[in-house]
Amino acid sequence: MGALSKQQFFQELGSGCLLPTVQHSLEQVWQLLLICLVCRLLWRLGLPSFLKHLSTVAGGFYTLYLFFELHMVWVVLLSLLCYLILFLCRHSSSRGPFLSITILIYLLLGYIDTSSLCCGLVGSQMVVAMKAVSLAFDLDKGIVEKFPSPVEFMGYIYFVGTVIFGPWISFNSYMDAVESRKLSVSWFLKSVFSCVKSQLCLVISNCIAPYLFPYFIPVFGDKLLRNKKRKISFVILLIRWLQAYENTLSFHFSNYFVSYLGEMSTTLAGAGFTEEKDNLKWDLTIAKPLNVEFPRSMVEVVTSWNLPMSRWLNTCISKALCLAVQLTNTSFQSIDRLSAWISVVCLMDCAFICVLVLRKRLSVILNACVLSKRCPSDCKHRHKKELWVYLINGAFSMLAVLHLTYLGSIFGSSTDDTDSDEDSMASHTIEKWTQLSWTSHWLTFGLWVLYRLIL
Repeated sequence: MGALSKQQFFQELGSGCLLPTVQHSLEQVWQLLLICLVCRLLWRLGLPSFLKHLSTVAGGFYTLYLFFELHMVWVVLLSLLCYLILFLCRHSSSRGPFLSITILIYLLLGYIDTSSLCCGLVGSQMVVAMKAVSLAFDLDKGIVEKFPSPVEFMGYIYFVGTVIFGPWISFNSYMDAVESRKLSVSWFLKSVFSCVKSQLCLVISNCIAPYLFPYFIPVFGDKLLRNKKRKISFVILLIRWLQAYENTLSFHFSNYFVSYLGEMSTTLAGAGFTEEKDNLKWDLTIAKPLNVEFPRSMVEVVTSWNLPMSRWLNTCISKALCLAVQLTNTSFQSIDRLSAWISVVCLMDCAFICVLVLRKRLSVILNACVLSKRCPSDCKHRHKKELWVYLINGAFSMLAVLHLTYLGSIFGSSTDDTDSDEDSMASHTIEKWTQLSWTSHWLTFGLWVLYRLIL
């Protein structure tokens, strides 16, 4: 589609990309959604508790087989290991840290043995790990008073609404879902809206973002943007940044697609609500795209990328262990992209820490609301709504967008053409960042120097 003229492109867009993308997506998930709905309806029949748990275990097993076939055995082994550790340590008060270490070792061994990996399986493994770890910490803190039976534990782990796309939900939230609240219009609308938003994000990721600037926003026009023989270095660098932003946007919206699918499946299965007195709200939110695409800071990006993940980290006492599990998930999303992910994580950490401490120092010196997080309305800063305060915050927002574009430049169609070995991915990452003049690295170093000067 990239070689077509604008008129031909828009003529072919619907039949060549939009409809096939949506059709393929629905073909992949319709059985999962049907099973979620069936489980929800079964729970409304007033079945005994153990039958409700067995039904979601059966549904979870079936959906795992649909998506991963026999590779699902790695998820099953992880769940059995988790329950075995919890059972052996049922009288201990340190189940959380011990289980976290055990899971981390298991996952690392799995990443070394590439036969245990297939597309998407890592996500399901991480959902299992997060659920088991949070349950262990809840047992340690007394939030979950009774040690779960095997069928309750497996029902929680294989809850059909979250077993494929997530998100993490607490054990108490799962037990509330099994009790089954009544069917309502708000529940149905939440499921439908999440479905529509997921398909919209998938269309943007596959059909709009890759062609954003040559067709939808023709900054230079199709000929100039795609002309590789042009010798003007500034234009070449700008084109590379625009292409990097296309890759980043596509990568971001693929994450939003999965997030909204998770919202839909979880809600359809009867979880993801908050209850205030007699008012029931189906308000599960996994990602906040606007906070990621137009961030105040990288802090907001990290939080808004996956809200349940952030809440999961906050529920754990031993946050260092939980961060280790999260780092494993982030760094080793695919064994084929090991070097690329490690580079991304290291740079994100450096940029995150550097901007965080710099803005904290500036807020003290300027006595202004320029922190990474928005100040509460009753903060003690003297300067809050002055123009220069908005300009400083706007500059840091643009810096966050630049970092995200720089990091996202390594993801794109070109990565699919590279060899799957570690050296090839490392070379690909270096090549992409060299094309962008290592801008993000230099900016991070410059901000660190500025922080040391004003310290």
